[in-house]
Amino acid sequence: MRSLVQILAPKWRTALTRFKQGQGGSSKALVIGTVGLVFWLAVFGVLYRVLSYFRGVEEIGPLLAGKLLSLVLLSFLSILLLSNVITALSSFFLAKDLDLLVASPTDWLNIYLAKLGETLIHSSWMVALMAVPIFSAYGVIYDGGWLFGFYSMVVLLPMLVLPAVGGSAIALILVNGCPARRTRDLLSVIAIGAAGGVVLLFRIVRPEQLARPEGFQNLLDFITVLRTPTSPLLPSEWATDALMGYLVGPLDWIPLLMLWSTAAACVVLGALLHVALYPTGFTKAQEGAERFIKGWVWRSILDPLFKPLSVAKREFVIKDLKLFFRDTTQWSQLILLGVLVVIYLFNIRALPLFTGERVPFFLVTVVSFLNLGLAGFVLSAIAARFVFPAISLEGRQMWLLRSSPLDLRALLWSKYWVGTVPLLILALIITVFTNVILKATPFMMAVGVGTIVLLTLAISAMALGFGALYPQFETENAAQIPTSFGGLVFMMTTVALLAAVIVVEAIPVYGYLEAIYQGRPVRIDATMVAAFAGVVAICGVATVVPLKVGLKKMEGFEF
Repeated sequence: MRSLVQILAPKWRTALTRFKQGQGGSSKALVIGTVGLVFWLAVFGVLYRVLSYFRGVEEIGPLLAGKLLSLVLLSFLSILLLSNVITALSSFFLAKDLDLLVASPTDWLNIYLAKLGETLIHSSWMVALMAVPIFSAYGVIYDGGWLFGFYSMVVLLPMLVLPAVGGSAIALILVNGCPARRTRDLLSVIAIGAAGGVVLLFRIVRPEQLARPEGFQNLLDFITVLRTPTSPLLPSEWATDALMGYLVGPLDWIPLLMLWSTAAACVVLGALLHVALYPTGFTKAQEGAERFIKGWVWRSILDPLFKPLSVAKREFVIKDLKLFFRDTTQWSQLILLGVLVVIYLFNIRALPLFTGERVPFFLVTVVSFLNLGLAGFVLSAIAARFVFPAISLEGRQMWLLRSSPLDLRALLWSKYWVGTVPLLILALIITVFTNVILKATPFMMAVGVGTIVLLTLAISAMALGFGALYPQFETENAAQIPTSFGGLVFMMTTVALLAAVIVVEAIPVYGYLEAIYQGRPVRIDATMVAAFAGVVAICGVATVVPLKVGLKKMEGFEF
């Protein structure tokens, strides 16, 4: 135990020192805590309303609540397994401290437990935080009492350990088959595709139909589905039985014992697998990865395309594209992005607006208008993943660019348009297709396309500007950059921008609806022109100011 503590101590001290030395550490903690509290309250509020309705339904209410909890925990388990596999590759085989640890006389079991704990924390902290408002809502609605909080922690812990052990074992087996860097490239594609497939499967299954018993032939079929375990051999079902047994009875200790005994057995088996395969796997992990595309292929494709640009801008654009496609953790996200776009369009298509009944014109128009805000939020999340890390991904080589005679404006310009053009294409696809599905009028189509173009230009500029204000040059994983403090500030500011644009544009849209309702022709008056001019001004300021601030920050970088 003493040796294990010595291995873990540097990680803890490093994290604590970075937090203390970081500028505005207390203010950052206050902002993050406030946003997290608001998010918790929102999740708690929604689930509280749903569970209150379930509890008011006699007989089948607890069954509905249990089925919902089972689906949530099953989703958590799927996410945790995928996340732990990818994280285990970095923790067990690619971390910088492994050269010292493996060469030291440290016991192999301590190394395994330390890296397993590191993998579990990095992969599970977000799921654990998400579980807090969910379990709180169940405890409040079903009168679980203050002991339910401790009981839910006892149930959740083995659920976090199991996917961590499983993910580490899968990573160990894969690395022994091929080098870790090549395994991570292959696994990134498989993991993203699998995650997208799981999400798409949930949307096709549409578990929300469980709350609509009229979709079944009779009540007996509905109750039979509710009583049938979702996955009786998975830990998520055992956790559901343990939690619902505590809340609504009868209390059964067998599911809890199965969780803990299975977790303990898996840790032992994982340790045995580690001692047998880890030395060989670690040796193979030192091999390099193959190049994604040869240099002459890039030149033959990209040089003619960007020939009209100046030399500096052309080289910056080509460099950014090369770096993007060489990093599998970056371009593989496009698979998940495609799946999310399909799910987004599928959800719009599934709205009960055209089911044979006459739906008011106003409802369709309002849905089409509010869709702008939702599409803008989707674009913000994508920009946070792809555009926000653009400056940070330069890493320590940024000092070369700062000390060279190259114009930083050209660098900023290239990064802005490399991120904006694909984002704009995606925004137009989402907006046009959703408006076609909703059968929006030409007026709403024009408003939607014009607004989404302005929002895309502003969102991309804000992502790049905040990325320059809050760089993370020393990060080893690009996926961790959007979850930093700067990423949180960017998302908060983007939500404020979307809210401002929606509020201002609501004025001309309301005038349009009023004219249609009264049978008058739609006229472009001073109020409508002023509102649209206000939107243009807001988006213009949100585009120009972040780019100027980001450029000034880049010019002041010190290394």
